[in-house]
Amino acid sequence: MALFRRGTAGKPGEWYYCIKHQKVEEGPECRAADRLGPYASPEEAARAMETSRERNEEWRNDPRWRDDEPPAAG
Repeated sequence: MALFRRGTAGKPGEWYYCIKHQKVEEGPECRAADRLGPYASPEEAARAMETSRERNEEWRNDPRWRDDEPPAAG
């Protein structure tokens, strides 16, 4: 029997997207490893996967994060 129950961190009014259940949550319902956020609105949380894909693509194309090119001489 556990002495302490692990709770989720966060506050009502913060919105999350649970990647495990593929749904928007107000306040954290699922564990942190399974959710993205917090977001300011349920609409922003609903776009979490799309936002993540967009950011990943931006970072993939950012020359500051390219490991296959030698660093600039300076």
